[in-house]
Formats: sequence, structure tokens, C-alpha cells
Amino acid sequence: MQLFKQSFHAIAMHHRLAKTIFNLWPPFLGAGIRVGRISPDWRQVEVRLRLGLTNRNYVGVHYGGSLYSMTDPFFMLMTLKNLGKDYIVWDKAGSIDYIKPGRGTVTAHFQLDADWLEQARAATADGSKHLPELCVDITDRHGEVVARVHKTLYIRRKQDR
Repeated sequence: MQLFKQSFHAIAMHHRLAKTIFNLWPPFLGAGIRVGRISPDWRQVEVRLRLGLTNRNYVGVHYGGSLYSMTDPFFMLMTLKNLGKDYIVWDKAGSIDYIKPGRGTVTAHFQLDADWLEQARAATADGSKHLPELCVDITDRHGEVVARVHKTLYIRRKQDR
């Protein structure tokens, strides 16, 4: 994990290179998680999970841990890439609501808009922490919601050194 963090942070991390690294990262590779797209501005990410032998549960549908894993780092990384190195951004909390059994390929579409980023900058301008809550739906091939993931981020502007 430490090597992944160093590699990910050391490189200016072009969105295409990041996609390749994610798709080769052992936890994603083993679970069948694939990053389909990262927009050049890091404001949109699409992640897919195909049902297979390595990610199905006892009753033959998507294992809940794999569904959560496919969403885990993206809001944090997207926020960090958009706010820049003057900010500390962490995942503070997360939860998942299972809506219906996941079968076949499921997809999560992440999006950050400019207004949300401006609100985060404004909320942290004086050095205060900001704990925004974000949500992403995991949908099946018919667009029906399989699970809803809630994430709370910790955002704070770094103090001048």
C-alpha cells in the first residue's frame, strides 16, 4: 500500500496513468474492479465491477465488500486532485446501503461540480475543518440502484509553514 501511495503521489498523475495504476492495483484487480474513465480534470470517474468467481457471495450475487471497495478512494482522490497540495483530504467515514441484489456488471459514476469545490474552499479558508457528506449510487445495467454509498470527507487547508 505504501508503494502505491508513493507512486500515486510522486507522479503528477495524469488521469490516464492513474486509470492504468488503479486497474493493475492488486486489490482492484483481484476483486474484478475496473476504472473505466477518469476525466482530465479529475471531476468525473466511472468504475465498473463485473460479477465473477472472485466477487460473488454465497447466494451468487455481488459480495458487499467488493461493492464498497469499488467506491472507496475516489471522492477523496478527486477532491485532493482538485483542491491541490495546500489541502489535507481524508476519508473520515463511510457506509453502504444495499438496495437490491447486484447481478452482472454494476457501475458507479462519481462527479464533483465546481460549486461544491468552491464551497469546500470557502469552508476551509480560515483553516477550519470541513466534513462534507457525499453519495454515489451503484447501478446495474438497467440503471437500477443496487447500493448507495455515503462518504464523509475530512478537508482542511494546510497551515502555513
